[in-house]
Amino acid sequence: MKKPKKHTSALKELQGVEKPQNLSSVTALKLKKARKQKQHIPQLIQGVLSKNKTALSRAITIIESTAPKDQADAKELIQGCIAHANKSIRIGITGVPGVGKSTFIEQFGTLLTQKGHKVAVLAVDPSSSLSNGSILGDKTRMEELVKNKLAFIRPSASGDSLGGVARKTREAIILCEAAGYTHIIIETVGVGQSETVVHSMTDFFLLLKLAGAGDELQGIKRGIMEMADAIIINKADGENVKAAKLAKTEFNRALHLYPPKDNGWIAKTITCSALKNEGIQEALDLIEGYVSKMKETGYFVAKREQQQHFWMLQTIENRLKSDFYDNPKIKIALKEQLKELANSNTSPFQAAAYLLSLHK
Repeated sequence: MKKPKKHTSALKELQGVEKPQNLSSVTALKLKKARKQKQHIPQLIQGVLSKNKTALSRAITIIESTAPKDQADAKELIQGCIAHANKSIRIGITGVPGVGKSTFIEQFGTLLTQKGHKVAVLAVDPSSSLSNGSILGDKTRMEELVKNKLAFIRPSASGDSLGGVARKTREAIILCEAAGYTHIIIETVGVGQSETVVHSMTDFFLLLKLAGAGDELQGIKRGIMEMADAIIINKADGENVKAAKLAKTEFNRALHLYPPKDNGWIAKTITCSALKNEGIQEALDLIEGYVSKMKETGYFVAKREQQQHFWMLQTIENRLKSDFYDNPKIKIALKEQLKELANSNTSPFQAAAYLLSLHK
């Protein structure tokens, strides 16, 4: 009697052929060794000043690093480039997710390059509070601009910084300016608090809005409206054109309810369709008109000086916070105080006072 054939699944995976080793172990060892070697900072600075994109990318990677060994290199990079910075127009762009920021920036950046300008886009990508990971997909969304020789796109993870603004965005602006980029665009995550920080590092603050999405009343709020130098109703195409025009009228009425800014500028509202490349030139004309007027009145330089003061104080706060948590005694005492809090043996205020007393 024949034994019944063993049933085999059609999904059974056959034994494959081993992939040949394309890279010799000696070559791999050399590559690893080369990557571990410390960057020659003076050469890297020269590369940035020579408008080399690869050097600029490496330099930004160093200043974004949180590793203690990279802090001295980051300081040297900034010192070597700061004399060549401060010669660009800095534009902050924000808006809720889905408003079309990436599409608008691609069309806007392309228009600038067509006029001979060099554009750097610093796109801050939100980090997960659970995994700390980020997608960093801005280059994918700006697939045409990323291939433009006059453009540089750098997505950065927000990490745990306020409102999604990358911790070292301010320093990245300096490096991009030193590399000869005439227009620096900072795209925020659009989650709320980031607007305040971006406003403190840009010359022109642009707010993108949607029409017909229940967004009109949310936009008419003092904080964001007072910071915005212009409002653009995006996606004004197809059946949404009528709603966009209505939203433009409503926002213009709301803007006139607020007192003029310190510089005398009254924010304006326009419509555009980034998808169809309509209204982009009008947006550029608006920004250039603003910059021209602010330079004539002297406000442009005064605002840059205010930003320098703000970032000096911000850097002091960041350094104090970093030094506090890096203190070995604080690290041990912090764990102990957390246990005391869990057992209700102390209050948050007493624990904080005790930890601060150790740092004196």
